[in-house]
Amino acid sequence: MKIPYLKKKPELKSYHNVTWEDNYSWIHQKNILEVLRDKTKLDPEVKNYLDEENSYANYHLKDTENLQKKLFDEIKGRIKLDDESLPYKDHTYEYWSKTTAVGNYSIKLRKKIDTDLVEEIWNGDEEKKKLETEYFGVGDLEVSNNDKYLGYSLDIKGSEYYTIFIRDIKTNEIITKEISETSGGITFSLDDKYVFYSKLDQNHRARKIYRHEIGNFNGQDELIFEEKSEAFTVSIGLSSDEKYYFINTSDHNTSEQYYFGVDEINIKPKLIIKREKGIIYSVSSWDSKFFNHTNKDAEDFKIDVSDSLEKQNWKTFIPPRDEVLIGGCTFLKNWIIRSETSNALDKLFVKNISSGVEEELIFSNETVYVPGISLIQKDRDTDNVYLGYSSPKTPSRVYSYNLSTKTKKLVKEQEIPSGHNPEDYIVERVDYKSHDGRLVPLTITRHKKTKIDGSANLLLYGYGSYGSSMSPNFSSTRLSLINRDIIWATAHIRGGMEKGMKWWKEGKLTNKKNTFEDYIHAAKYLNDNNYSSKGKIIGMGGSAGGLLMGAVVNQAPELFLGIIMAVPFVDSLTTNLDHSLPLTVGEFDEFGNAKDIKEHFDYIFSYAPYNNIKKMDYPHILITTSLSDNRVLFDEPAKFTAKLRDFKTDNNLLLLKTEMNAGHGGKSGRDGAIEEIALDYAFALKISKKINFSGLEKK
Repeated sequence: MKIPYLKKKPELKSYHNVTWEDNYSWIHQKNILEVLRDKTKLDPEVKNYLDEENSYANYHLKDTENLQKKLFDEIKGRIKLDDESLPYKDHTYEYWSKTTAVGNYSIKLRKKIDTDLVEEIWNGDEEKKKLETEYFGVGDLEVSNNDKYLGYSLDIKGSEYYTIFIRDIKTNEIITKEISETSGGITFSLDDKYVFYSKLDQNHRARKIYRHEIGNFNGQDELIFEEKSEAFTVSIGLSSDEKYYFINTSDHNTSEQYYFGVDEINIKPKLIIKREKGIIYSVSSWDSKFFNHTNKDAEDFKIDVSDSLEKQNWKTFIPPRDEVLIGGCTFLKNWIIRSETSNALDKLFVKNISSGVEEELIFSNETVYVPGISLIQKDRDTDNVYLGYSSPKTPSRVYSYNLSTKTKKLVKEQEIPSGHNPEDYIVERVDYKSHDGRLVPLTITRHKKTKIDGSANLLLYGYGSYGSSMSPNFSSTRLSLINRDIIWATAHIRGGMEKGMKWWKEGKLTNKKNTFEDYIHAAKYLNDNNYSSKGKIIGMGGSAGGLLMGAVVNQAPELFLGIIMAVPFVDSLTTNLDHSLPLTVGEFDEFGNAKDIKEHFDYIFSYAPYNNIKKMDYPHILITTSLSDNRVLFDEPAKFTAKLRDFKTDNNLLLLKTEMNAGHGGKSGRDGAIEEIALDYAFALKISKKINFSGLEKK
């Protein structure tokens, strides 16, 4: 089949006395925010190119069609399709959700406590059918305080413009005007007269908080807060003790918070602590006290306490510790539960408020696992909570736990209908040295039959941005590779917060290259220790993890058999220079401001994947993207693919697949998500030569 060709329209770009040529800049849609809302506004020439790339990808993956179907059935077969969540008591009702074998979306149910009459108050599949839309994204689903109203927000394009609806649960009627172009979050007032939400501006940034009067079809909503900085986004939520609303405004590196009482009619939000560059804080309230989770004078966070917000007198409640990330708190009447992370491992601690005694909650004799907590009821006057955990080999287990008696009862275990034995798998946690001697955690999961002699293929997953930590949780989907002798390794590289705030700082701005070096050295460690060998590793990452993939494949292509990158941030310099795009200005503290600061420009230019493509051999590459993605615009991976075709000197696969009805998260619905995973895994198995020329798996 003919290789797709994107027309070159050379354009010279120049910043900071540096000039470079960009042959494909023209495909960026100047009306991109309109295109995100309406795909018919896409330039026909660009659409034709995307269609050609899709046809080309389908052609070269045709021999995997049966394998994709097999993987789809296999992955879906590990999911208990007709499942139900644990109940949550809210006033006089219990609420829970369920999924069905035939549906793609959840159903929300409730019943009055001490009765057997079950009400269905939300059915995602039925709602999707009503709208006759291919994409269906649910942003928020909330029940009002009086249990009368259901609030929900929908995105039917994938562009993350959410419309809020308020429905009377009994009559099923919409009882107020639709609220369009919101960020999706819904907060009801305690008296159920109002709903609070954040509005997106013309650049898709949430910078205003409004109060909407329920039942109002005509009038304007009341603006109660506006953020002046283009780099900050806003949200609103109710405090744990239901005494205050907190307005949060922040970028990735700095935050500020305002509050007002739940009974205030004429709302005038009051500042808690003035923003300070690089300082993140979050105040919560409980039992007439205020708790501040902050990195002020505490690089890896601490928790302070004060008796008043009017006259703040902050004292240390949980002190900071070096390279131990102190997490936030969950409050009950007699207990405070908090989290912390050290060396990519999470822990939970419970403190008795009366005695002041704190102890760690132990979940398992496994060393690598992810703990979690959720509330059983809205009323915090209880000793009972849900505690759960999972590990790379152990499906989720949830216990009803009494904090006072320390007794627990298994109430839910993730069922794998097709069968799963955790003892068939081996999980290892190692620390390897990066280029500068820093020890980087690495989680390795393999089947016990997989030999450690360099013969195995290995998928190396990485992200490393925004302080997001990669947790070693259970994933039933990964078993489709692990059971086929492909080792799964997750590198907890700098740019996340697996080892605290410092770990994030060492992987952003002009330290960003540490992220790439950490990942490359993970691949080298795995080769040197016979988990795999040179040219047998498959790299995988999405979004900012796609930036990682683009950077490392330019720097060390010889280490990889293939690269899988989803919605990849690969034209990072161009995007950083365009301050009109939705995310750019809010990410200056993560990646830098290339337009205004020459040091940042030079640094980004030196690693930006699109700008650093070279004349050399590249591994097999699969790139997936979505037309309606507002976070990483489709033109980034499209330009990257076209330029890579010009430069690469090999005959390896280079495939670009664009979902024409999806957003940053890919296809909507359970089946849609599984289809995308099956595609990625089929590609990995194909290049690993685990299928023959007929498309059948090798025995």
